[in-house]
Amino acid sequence: MSTPADAAVSTGDIPYGIPLERDHPFDPPAAVMALHRGSEMRRMRYYPEGRLGWLVTSHRLARKVLADTRFSSTLGGPAQVPIPMPGVEAYLDFEGDFPLTPGMFIEMDPPDHTRLRRKLTGVFTVKRMKQLEPRIAEHVNERLDALAAGPRPADLVREFAVPVPAMMICELLGVPYGQRERFEADARAIFTTDETGEGKQRAMLNLFAFIGELVAAKRADPTDDLLSDLAADADLTDEEVAGMAILLLVAGHETTAKMLALGTMALLENRDQWDLLRERPELMAGGVEELLRYLTIIHTGLIRQVKEDFEFEGHQIKAREYVTVYVQTANRDEAHFIEPEKLDVTGDAKGHLTFGHGVHQCLGQQLARMEMRIAFAGLIERFPGLRLAVPAAEVPLVTGQSFYGVAELPVTW
Repeated sequence: MSTPADAAVSTGDIPYGIPLERDHPFDPPAAVMALHRGSEMRRMRYYPEGRLGWLVTSHRLARKVLADTRFSSTLGGPAQVPIPMPGVEAYLDFEGDFPLTPGMFIEMDPPDHTRLRRKLTGVFTVKRMKQLEPRIAEHVNERLDALAAGPRPADLVREFAVPVPAMMICELLGVPYGQRERFEADARAIFTTDETGEGKQRAMLNLFAFIGELVAAKRADPTDDLLSDLAADADLTDEEVAGMAILLLVAGHETTAKMLALGTMALLENRDQWDLLRERPELMAGGVEELLRYLTIIHTGLIRQVKEDFEFEGHQIKAREYVTVYVQTANRDEAHFIEPEKLDVTGDAKGHLTFGHGVHQCLGQQLARMEMRIAFAGLIERFPGLRLAVPAAEVPLVTGQSFYGVAELPVTW
C-alpha cells in the first residue's frame, strides 16, 4: 500500500531537520537513532514552514536510494544545498533549477558526471595508490618526527591529522603546500553549516580565483602533477579544471584529517582496540574499515532530489522533493552489521557506506584508505603509550560542519 506524499502534514509529528545533538562523541545522535528504530524512511520537513522531503536511515534503503538514478545529485552549488538542521536558516529558494558549478561533478548526474569523473579514474586506482605508498610514508614519518621533537602535550589535529593528507593531496595536484592559507579557510567555509549563502559563494569564488591562477601557470609551464595533466586536456575548460581541482583539494584533505583525529581518539578511548592494532598490525586494513563505519564523519547526510513522481518502498514520492540519506544510522544498522554499536577492529565492516554508493562513490577512497593505514600504523608504532592529555569530555568537537570531527586533540606520551 502506498502512503500519500503529504500525509500527516498538519499533525505536527513530522520532524524538522535532523537533530544533531550527541550524547557521546563517537555515536550518532540518539534522536536520529530513535527515528531510525521507528521507521527506516519517514517524512522530514526541510523548512520550518513545512516544505516536506524524506529521511532515509537504514542501510538497505540507503543503498537503494544512492544507486537509483531517479534520485538526482543535481542540487546546485554548495551555497544552494539544503542543510536540514534545526536552527540553520541559511536557505535559498529551491524552486527552479540552478546552474551547476563548473567541474564539480559530485553535483552532476550522468552523462556530465561520467565525462568529468572519467578524466580522473585512472589516477585513483588501487595500483596507482600503491605506487604512492612510499611517499605517503615519508610524509607520515616527517610529521611523527616533528611530533616527537615538539612540546608535550601536542595537538594531534594541527601537528599530524591535518598536515598528512593536506601535504599529499597538494603534492598530487601540484598545489604549493606553502600557500595553504589561501584555501584552508575558504574550504572550511564551504562545509560550515551556519555559514550564509553569500559566505559560501564568496569562499567558492576565492577558491576558483586561487586555483585558476595555478591552472594558467600549469598551461604555460606544465609540471609532473595532476593539475598540469588536467590543464592540458583540450576537452576541459579552465573553469572545469579549477572546479575538479577544488573538489579534490577540499575533499581530499578535510575528510581524511577528521578521520585521523577522531579515529585516534576512538582508539585511545577503546584502549583494547589500540593494543590489538599494536600487537597485530595485520589487522590494520580491516581496522581502518571498522573506524570508517563506526565513526562515519558524514554529519548532515547525503542529499538527493527526486527526478519524477514514483512509488518507492510503499511511499509515493514526488518530483523535486529532497531525500536525505543519513549514513551514520545506516552504518549502525543492526539489520546489516553485528553489534554495530561496538568498535571492533577484528569485525567485518564490509558494506559500510562512508564512501557512498553507486556512481557517486568517493573517487579518492583508495588514497584515503592508504593514508589512514600508514598514518595509524606509524602513530601506534612510534607512540605506543599515546594518551589523551585532557578528559575525553573536554575535547572540543566540530559539530557545525558537514563533516564531524574534533577541533583539537591534545595528546601526550
